[in-house]
Amino acid sequence: MHVAATRPASRQRPWWAEALLYLGIAALVAAAWLAVRALDLRAASERGYWLGVAGGCMMLLLFAYPLRKRLRLMARWGAAKWWFAVHMVLGIGGPWLVLVHSGFQIGSLNAGVALYSMLIVAGSGVVGRFLYLRIHRGLSGERQSLAQLQRSLGLQHDGLHSALGFSPLLERSLLRFETYALAGQGSLRQHLRAYTLLPLRHAATRERCLRALRPALRKQAGLQGWDEATRRRQHRLLRQTVIGYLQAVQRVAQFQAAVRLFSLWHVLHVPFVYLMVICAVAHVIAVHAY
Repeated sequence: MHVAATRPASRQRPWWAEALLYLGIAALVAAAWLAVRALDLRAASERGYWLGVAGGCMMLLLFAYPLRKRLRLMARWGAAKWWFAVHMVLGIGGPWLVLVHSGFQIGSLNAGVALYSMLIVAGSGVVGRFLYLRIHRGLSGERQSLAQLQRSLGLQHDGLHSALGFSPLLERSLLRFETYALAGQGSLRQHLRAYTLLPLRHAATRERCLRALRPALRKQAGLQGWDEATRRRQHRLLRQTVIGYLQAVQRVAQFQAAVRLFSLWHVLHVPFVYLMVICAVAHVIAVHAY
């Protein structure tokens, strides 16, 4: 038995890049709190007023990205990834300025509704970005094909079956992971599980399988009469096959979940955007009228 090298899984963003982004957002909120306390900023002050104007303008510019996607006239105005990048910057910077403008205080019911709806929209945007990047490759906007991922999984599955024929126990362990990951993909609970419990199950299955692989392969090497170099080469290739298989299963499960959750996110996100705009307009009118 000899194992052919498998195609490596497509490159994904490292987990620490996502973690740095969320830590950065948390740091910005903390910085806003410190700035308000250190400078004694208030919405009624001149400095606070212009911070609110700047934040409001940035929030208004957020609508340029959805307009760019819907208007043919704007379709040629630069690459979509740069529009999305600017949309993200505005979506963080605008709420940050408005938060500083508010001084972390609610002066009226209208201002409170506007502030909280804005914070919900901003938080929802972070969630939307998380899902967006799991459906698209980076910021390029190219939709990942579920069929392509499933074909990749099928190739991994065929290679796995032939490669691990000497260890039915190891093979069954991996196939149980596939059943756990892909069964019942239509339910919301399963979609949420794909990003919560599935990575933990993935890590545990990977550790268990790789730990069991070495002694099983030593036994197979003795039966086949391999020398040490051949055994090491087979171990390296089988290790890649196992890791690639687990990654392919998780990617398919998370892709399916991301597509469904992204559609649900859009349904919830849009009404809060409208509410934010209405309350913000009412707040601006009230400020200048009274």
